[in-house]
Amino acid sequence: MNTFDPLFRSAIGFDRLTRLMDTARSAAEGPAYPPYNIERTAEDSYVLTMAVAGFAPEDLEIMMQDNVLLVTGKASQQPEQERRFLYRGIAGRAFERRFVLADHIQVEGAELSNGLLHVALKRQVPEALKPRRIAIANAQPHPQPVLEGEKDTPLAA
Repeated sequence: MNTFDPLFRSAIGFDRLTRLMDTARSAAEGPAYPPYNIERTAEDSYVLTMAVAGFAPEDLEIMMQDNVLLVTGKASQQPEQERRFLYRGIAGRAFERRFVLADHIQVEGAELSNGLLHVALKRQVPEALKPRRIAIANAQPHPQPVLEGEKDTPLAA
């Protein structure tokens, strides 16, 4: 039984929530390579940092589609005949990492330095979707209508 069954009995259109939970569960069960950090740098800003030692910028690809950030890496092939490893502990294998992004999260840029790939992310909510305060104007008293012949006559109680 799905833990969201009570919600789906009374709510319509939350299929995306189910897909999000399935994606998060499969990502948690997936491979741990390459290691990464997710850092919140400001109220609406984040940095994803991935350890990609041995990868050049042209070996990496970052794609965003349908609120999913996909980072892939394919290390360029070097001639193995010239190298003889006694121990090989630095992974150079291909990888693919998926990150589900919340609504309105955009990629601001990416840089590779010292073997770390930094991807800057920011929440950019469109103005039309931001909450806005509605000003309340002071009501002016409406003048009472004056009927003909009653201009200077006091009102009868």
